[in-house]
Amino acid sequence: MTHDAKRLSQTEFIALMAMVAATVAFSIDAMLPALPEIGAELSPDALNNAQLILTSFVFGMGLGTFVTGPLSDTFGRKPVMIGGAVLYCGAAIWAFYAQTLEVMLIARTIQGLGAAGPRVVALAMIRDIYGGRDMARISSFVMLVFSLVPALAPTLGYFIIAGFGWRSIFLAFVIFSLATSIWLLIRQPETLLPENRRPLRIGKLIEATKEVLTTETTRLSMIVQTLGFGILFSSLSSIQQIFDLVFDEGEHFHYWFGSIAVISASASLLNARIVGKYGMRAIIRRMFQVNVTVALIMVACQFTGSETVRFWSFYVFVVSCFFGAGMTIGNLNALAMEPLPHIAGLAASAIAAVATVGAVFIAIPVGLAFNGTPVPLGLAVALLATVAFWFTTKIKRPSDED
Repeated sequence: MTHDAKRLSQTEFIALMAMVAATVAFSIDAMLPALPEIGAELSPDALNNAQLILTSFVFGMGLGTFVTGPLSDTFGRKPVMIGGAVLYCGAAIWAFYAQTLEVMLIARTIQGLGAAGPRVVALAMIRDIYGGRDMARISSFVMLVFSLVPALAPTLGYFIIAGFGWRSIFLAFVIFSLATSIWLLIRQPETLLPENRRPLRIGKLIEATKEVLTTETTRLSMIVQTLGFGILFSSLSSIQQIFDLVFDEGEHFHYWFGSIAVISASASLLNARIVGKYGMRAIIRRMFQVNVTVALIMVACQFTGSETVRFWSFYVFVVSCFFGAGMTIGNLNALAMEPLPHIAGLAASAIAAVATVGAVFIAIPVGLAFNGTPVPLGLAVALLATVAFWFTTKIKRPSDED
């Protein structure tokens, strides 16, 4: 542990890092209840376009992920995190005043760029202070707290919107970011000492990206991770309007989403318990098989089942998508990083950026294909999971052991 970082107790540090990391989840999930009203006001002739507010944010975050890690290695963790928060808040205020969907999407993309700071730098701070098993334990606690945010954010967003209108959700983003930034600024010392900083070299980042793309295990794992994120983001983009327009559960959507998030949060804990026994690739393959099976059953139920069967088959389908992400994304990241310990930091930024941006290009057409039923989403997930399963069978590890 660095000498300055001892000022914070472990409990406070975990809470702070969890809240910083939760900026991303809050910025996406709290928006879900607002989509119908935003669509009605900013895109009345194409209500389905409102979901682009989610994917534009993720797109910006993916682009920002590419550079925030290297920037924090050069200038320190706190300046990059605070700078990202300033950009995030400024873009949120711009979105608050947006009068067209196009302006809103630009503001959300910039907001995503700012959110990349907390997303990446929080993990770097943990790595600066803790190592080995302590780092793994702290990260697990942070992720446990972080996993509760998707369960609470839509409900919080629903009541904010009900009380103050949909534009007020952007002010809530500003308040949340300011609170965590002030907490960080006042309480958390810089964790990267000046003597440990590295000059910013764009050439090194380009070299790392080339090595990521030319290392077979890493490249294949990144492709599968992109497809996995594509399933997650496609489901996230479409879920609110399906609950609302197809099943008339718009008023209760935040409760349904909260229950899905709580169930899905157990995936990481389950994976940690069984990965040593079954291996990463075996778990990934099995989860994609489950995704394909559940998606096809859900699609079939939309044509043959009663209203109750159609609803619950969709609910189980969404749980499988979110749960599957928890069982696969971490394993895929570990597989992708395994051959690249010599450029771990740069490789992590490149892998996360490419997978996130690639997934957005998958999720946008899937979301826009919504036709008043869950069928396009179900068929897309079945296809994506099938392709991901096939690529997973091609992944080899240096030891060729799961």
